[in-house]
Amino acid sequence: MKRLHEKFALITGGTSGIGLEVARQFCAEGATVAITGRDEKALKLAKAELGGTTLVLCSDAGDIDAQRDLAQLLVSQWPRIDVVYVNAGDVNHRSLQDWDETTWDRLMSINLKGPFFLIQSLLPLLASPSSVILCGSVSAHIGLPQSSAYAASKAGLLSLARTLSGELVSRGIRVNGLSPGPTETPAMGKLGLCPEQQRMMQDDIRKLVPVGRMGTPWELAKAAVFLASDESRFVVGTELLVDGGVSGL
Repeated sequence: MKRLHEKFALITGGTSGIGLEVARQFCAEGATVAITGRDEKALKLAKAELGGTTLVLCSDAGDIDAQRDLAQLLVSQWPRIDVVYVNAGDVNHRSLQDWDETTWDRLMSINLKGPFFLIQSLLPLLASPSSVILCGSVSAHIGLPQSSAYAASKAGLLSLARTLSGELVSRGIRVNGLSPGPTETPAMGKLGLCPEQQRMMQDDIRKLVPVGRMGTPWELAKAAVFLASDESRFVVGTELLVDGGVSGL
């Protein structure tokens, strides 16, 4: 039997990179999948790739009302939710002096505030047992220059994996963090760098990774399958680091 047979799984930010690969692997393991994103074109492309049974839902991860609307829509479509993978994120990196309040607030809304209220909104639909996976980052563990706001948001999200597990475990809801290290995804192209700057940054990042390369979305997706499946039913309130040794070596 497939590892996610008869499970209903929601993936936020599922139109590219890690999120899209997680959706692929969840589908391959038998799950009924819904993905969210803000870009209608990207949603249509993901729908074409993932197949007709996949729900593609336009939703802004940083809009609190949109989280409630998303939950209500899923109530009308599904009998329950067995897996939530919170992947949508703002990867903005900049020097301390270049931050402004509007940009800070937007990043925190997408990376921390939105996920908190999404989980709150989904509570009536979450099954017992169910698995909530929060996408953290190795940046929460290291002092990478220009990652201050991003790393702080991910540290907060990983804290939620522990505190919400303590609160929800009696309801059969497991919450865990899944933290990627440097990973080859289209998000690298969203940092506002020219091609030469991006190449130099990627070269610098590779030097940080003990295994000598960046990770792949496939490697992260396989870890997500484990946390989503019943194989991890004794894994609660912790963090799985898939970072090539960046945080520990």
